[in-house]
Amino acid sequence: MSLEAPTKTKNDENFPVASWLIPAALREHVHIFYLCVRAADDVADSPDLSEEEKSTLLNRMDAALQGNGPIDDITQHAANHVHSAQQTGVSVEHARDLLQAFKMDVTKSRYRNWSALINYCLYSAAPVGRYLVDLHGCDDSPKKATDALCIALQILNHLQDCKDDYLEIDRVYIPEDMLRAENIDVTALNADRASPELRAVLDAVLDRTDELLHLARTGPRQISHRGLRLETAVIIAIAEKLSKKLRHTDPIAGRVELSKIQKAACALKGILRGVVTG
Repeated sequence: MSLEAPTKTKNDENFPVASWLIPAALREHVHIFYLCVRAADDVADSPDLSEEEKSTLLNRMDAALQGNGPIDDITQHAANHVHSAQQTGVSVEHARDLLQAFKMDVTKSRYRNWSALINYCLYSAAPVGRYLVDLHGCDDSPKKATDALCIALQILNHLQDCKDDYLEIDRVYIPEDMLRAENIDVTALNADRASPELRAVLDAVLDRTDELLHLARTGPRQISHRGLRLETAVIIAIAEKLSKKLRHTDPIAGRVELSKIQKAACALKGILRGVVTG
């Protein structure tokens, strides 16, 4: 069984993966890390693979991260990350934590409440920020804030994709108890536009997400590396803008994204914030 290249590249993401703010010497390592976890995510999200096939492939990738098993088209990205980790001294456990989330995706398609969703995101999102903090030689002090930022980014992406995730892979990240509070269920996602009840749920999720972004704003001043501090400030500005846009635009009617001009404005705002913070 072969695996094609990741379906998304770093240029397709909502948020910068390895921008010019990150030192050139580290960008390649960030890209290798990204390709490793993106390949695993694509396996978990594939509509063409059975649960058993997905689990088998993800286990092979996890074994490769531990230095075990053959290196082939399935495990190559994982093996590349192992080599990168040996060069940088950053643990592969961040990538392994992400794989745990992808393994959860294979068998888990609903989240009963906010706590369950946050627990998932601690594996599916937070390790990205932790990897970047370690890669840049920073101490652990900003990790509580970067955890909050990465989780907020993940949830915003869940809201962007909520209809497609439900219709294409029957996966819903909106907590079930929040839907029940408005007397609706996941079938509300299969509509041309959000009902008033679903809109109330989306806004409730955004309220919680904005709380995470409030905590995330404490992060840049705790990050000792200037480039990562500016990058983090830019991503916070983009996330804040996307959160506001999701409040005023219906993700059920169509995908909600920021324009290039909006992203550029957020980049400028973030850099200015980061400079002042530093």
